[in-house]
Amino acid sequence: MGLNLALATARSSLLATSSQIAVSSRNVAGASDAGYSRKIASLVSQNGGVAVVVSRASDAALYTRMLGATSDLASRDALLKGLESLQQTVGDTTSTTSPAARLTAFAAALQSAANKPDDVALARAALDKARDLAGSLNQAAATVQAARNDADAEMSASVSRINDLLGQFDLANKAVIRGTANGGDISDDLDARDRILAKLSEEVGIATVAREGGDIAIYTDSGVPLYERSPRSVTFTRTVDLSSGQTGAAVMIDGVPVTGTDSPMPLRSGRLAGLGELRDVAAPTFAAQLDAIAHALVTTFAETESGGTSLAGLFTNAGSADLPATSPAAGLAAALRLNAAVDPQQGGDPTLLRDGGMNGAAYRANPAASGSGAAYAGRLSALVSGLSADQAFDAGAGLSTKATLANFAAGSVGWLQSQRKAASDAADQQTTLLGRASDALSNATGVNTDDETALTLQLEKSYTASAKLLSLINEMLTTLMNAV
Repeated sequence: MGLNLALATARSSLLATSSQIAVSSRNVAGASDAGYSRKIASLVSQNGGVAVVVSRASDAALYTRMLGATSDLASRDALLKGLESLQQTVGDTTSTTSPAARLTAFAAALQSAANKPDDVALARAALDKARDLAGSLNQAAATVQAARNDADAEMSASVSRINDLLGQFDLANKAVIRGTANGGDISDDLDARDRILAKLSEEVGIATVAREGGDIAIYTDSGVPLYERSPRSVTFTRTVDLSSGQTGAAVMIDGVPVTGTDSPMPLRSGRLAGLGELRDVAAPTFAAQLDAIAHALVTTFAETESGGTSLAGLFTNAGSADLPATSPAAGLAAALRLNAAVDPQQGGDPTLLRDGGMNGAAYRANPAASGSGAAYAGRLSALVSGLSADQAFDAGAGLSTKATLANFAAGSVGWLQSQRKAASDAADQQTTLLGRASDALSNATGVNTDDETALTLQLEKSYTASAKLLSLINEMLTTLMNAV
């Protein structure tokens, strides 16, 4: 009976040590995987012997912090990418192609024409600068719309990824629940589930709630359920071509809008939040500023006949003589055009810049039809004064409501630069936080190959000792049987 007990003990020790060595080997193999958590093989008493129970190293607080930093960084990166695309195309106040620079160049050319009104070449030069100004606003407006459309398309792709990840999470979560109920090794299933959560946090800010039996519920950072026993529906209808002033569709989670200015529970982080802020807030605000500049140009250079009726003059809304009904008119920057009546490239008469009358004789400002009329500078001087005077701007543009057109245009570029810098600083900060959180989590749950190698050597010695004991018991049993 004593030898049988010793034999059972030796066999149990051998099997347990073998299992521990296998777990250590798994750890070494997974050391290079960022999503792998160190497995811990613990010995427990079972039926008079020992058994190995496998768990994994974890730190819920550090993991939650890492998920939050991942979501915040994804949000800032998405916004920063869009703002940088706007800035690179539009330029800044020192760029010769920015609306602010074009406006300055046009004002200087107009002043030169006013100083020498009889020089048609100077009038043509001023018209060239006016055409460049309109073109820069057209290009800037097109860039804003392209940024909004790109953001809308990326939101659609993000929603698809979220639904796919929720489907994967459902399978992983059910595997954990089954393994927990059966008492099996669920450490790899837990790693798989955590990897999915990490990817999901890039798309949308999340919070998790642990439940009985190994189950987990997922909510957005604003409290909308994403997963409770099963995935919730995440839907979005992409707008193929967002027009100026048009509001994009909201992302819906379980029937609740989580993006858009009217959302009752808006996302606070994640790629979706950043894309939504770009599409619905930052880009429309900049577009409103461009439209305000275009509106000021149309009204400043409008022509008024003796009865008080005003029509578009040098600048028009897509060629229309009617003045914009609202201020600022959505899409006006994209539709701003040089009046064909005065544009020499379209067969127009450049002297109408000096004399007026682009809308007919009733709107002519020059009192002399010919001769001394060539020296008339009254209209040009009035236009120069109007261009440099303070004007009222809509508060929705996010800038000063009273400024000169030049200062407003410079302020618009400055606003874009400040938004980009703020997003860049926030992205840098979140990158640092994510790096520190990831390092701390890795130190707490990752694999140290040196430690694992040392542990394996110890286990091999124990295995060898158990094997020798088993061999000795075998010899003793053989001797006993031979004696009998």
